[in-house]
Order: sequence, then C-alpha cells, then structure tokens
Amino acid sequence: METSTQDILSIHQTLEKRPLIISGPCSAETEDQLINTAIRLAQTGKVDILRAGIWKPRTRPDMFEGIGAKGLPWLKEAKKQTGLPTAVEVATAKQVEDALMFDVDVVWVGARTTVNPFSVQEIATALKGVKIPVLIKNPINADLDLWVGAVERISKSDVASVGLIHRGFSSYGNTTYRNAPMWHLAIEMKRRFLDLMMINDPSHICGRRDLLQEIAQKAVDLDFDGLMIESHIDPDQAWTDAKQQITPENVATLLDAIIWRKEDVVSEEFHAVLEQLRQRINHLDDELLQLLSQRMKIAEEIGIYKKNNQVTILQTSRWNQILEEAYAKAEKLKLSKEFISRYLNAVHMESINHQNEIMNKE
Repeated sequence: METSTQDILSIHQTLEKRPLIISGPCSAETEDQLINTAIRLAQTGKVDILRAGIWKPRTRPDMFEGIGAKGLPWLKEAKKQTGLPTAVEVATAKQVEDALMFDVDVVWVGARTTVNPFSVQEIATALKGVKIPVLIKNPINADLDLWVGAVERISKSDVASVGLIHRGFSSYGNTTYRNAPMWHLAIEMKRRFLDLMMINDPSHICGRRDLLQEIAQKAVDLDFDGLMIESHIDPDQAWTDAKQQITPENVATLLDAIIWRKEDVVSEEFHAVLEQLRQRINHLDDELLQLLSQRMKIAEEIGIYKKNNQVTILQTSRWNQILEEAYAKAEKLKLSKEFISRYLNAVHMESINHQNEIMNKE
C-alpha cells in the first residue's frame, strides 16, 4: 500500500519540528494499553509522534518478542483517536510490508538490525521507492562504519528522508548505563551527516528512569534535534523494559524541566567574545600538537636505545606508573579519569607505533 501524498506532506512537516519528540510504549501489549498511552501522550500537547514496539528482537527465545502484526490495527486506531503520526521498528521485508499496510508513518531500523548489512539491505530493498521517512539507530556495538553503511543503503532506496537515532552502545564492564552513550561517536556521525536529523534515545542509554533527565539534557546541550522517550500507562507492569519507561505525564514533566538551548543567537557581541575564546583554544591546540610531536621524538630516541640494548617496547610496570600518577593529577586538574585514560592510551599507542618502526627498521 502506498502512502498518500497528504500523509507524506503531513509527516514531513512533523519531522521539521524542533525539538521533535517521539514517545510511546516499548511494546504494544494490548489495544487498551496502547490507545490509552497514546491518548494521555496527546493530552500533554508535547509529543509529536507515537512510537510502539510491535516486533521486539529479544536476546533469548523465551522472552516476549512483541505482539506482532496484530498490534498494527491498534496503532492505526490510536492514530485515528489522537491524530499522532505513528512509528515502529522493522527488521525484515515482511515487517516493512505489514507496517505500510496499516499506514505507519515512520519506520526505524533497530540497533540489532543495523549491525547486519544483509538485514539492512533487505529492508532497503523492501522500501525501494516508498516515500516514507526512515530513522536508523546506531548499531549495538561501537562500529561507526556499520551505522554509515546503513545510512548509505537506506538512502539509495529513495525513501522520503533518513534520520539518525543515538541509543548508546553495548560495552563490556559498563555499569552506569544500560548502553554507554559514547557521545563522541554520535558527534562524529553528526559531523559526517550535517543534513540528517539526529535524535537521542535516553531510554535505551539509561535503562532506568532516574537517569533520563540527565541524558536528555546532555543531548539537548549537544544540539540533538529531538528525543525518543519510552512511556507506558503503568511502567512497573510493562512487559518489556519496565525500569526505563515513564508515564505520559512524566514525559511532559521531564520535557518541562529541560533547558532548551539554541544553536546560535543573533548578537555581534556574543560572536565577538566567542571568537576570542575560540582563538585562545586554537592557540592551545597548536601548542598541544607541538608538544605531542616533541614527545614522539623522545619516544623514538627511547626506541633506538631499547633496540641497541635488546629491550622490549612495552614495559607494563612503567605504563601502570604513568597511569596512576596521571589519575592522581587529573582529579586536581578537574579532568575526568575516563578522559585521561582515553587520552593516555591514544598517546601510548602512538608512541608504541613510533618505537615499533624504529625497532624493525633495517
């Protein structure tokens, strides 16, 4: 079934809204649950698109994997009663076909699907020539090329528009968040695709409702275009992801508490002061690069000395000492341990590469 021209124009106008707010239950469970959630979200006046999980990719087969296609008429009825456009996740060509049959306005490719180019291509082929917006979540693992590849595949299908959803990345040893934000990867995607909308999904990053405000605010501060927040009429009784869902009314409360910042202001004084501060940063960056270059030259001298004395490049005790001393200094300098760790590891690997070249040079 093809989407009508009127629907295409309507959803396009909706997607132009900033901030764009998408909300709804992690899973459509019953018709009553879905429609009541939609009605309460609409009554807040703050939600632009209703989302609902119809098919749920679960880790284990004994977990609830979504109500399936029988939930699509509920979604269509919710749209009829509230006027909210609808969005669902799709992972196969059949799911795309079913979603279109019931006039779903927006589809998104989930994180577990983005990791598989075959699955993404199947969805892209099913969407060929269909004028519907498609949002693409980052892959569940921290692989930027997979995210880029998914954007390229879907874009070639001539869909109405493509957008990005940042929902965090699975990481070993992560304890604070369900999925580590890894903001630098999202920022890099924004840099590469300046024209694409990017919204943040704090629900899947946090995995718990008490952190939603913090992550949502940070996304807004980083100039994301909107938020996708999971909501439920009775979150604690939700069939999936109960801990990260909030009531429709709490969605409104969260949005009211956010400080919505602007990307720019029309003020000569503001830009003049900002330019002065940026020039100071530019000078410091130049100095840092010069210092790093000098550091690598010393590392090369060390490499020559080690080579002449048949000593290995990596000396773990020395590296551990450097880290411990740096962590102690970082706290006093108001630099996070996480940043120092990433910075020193990058510098260390560059130093090893320089020394390795010296060691193996004929």
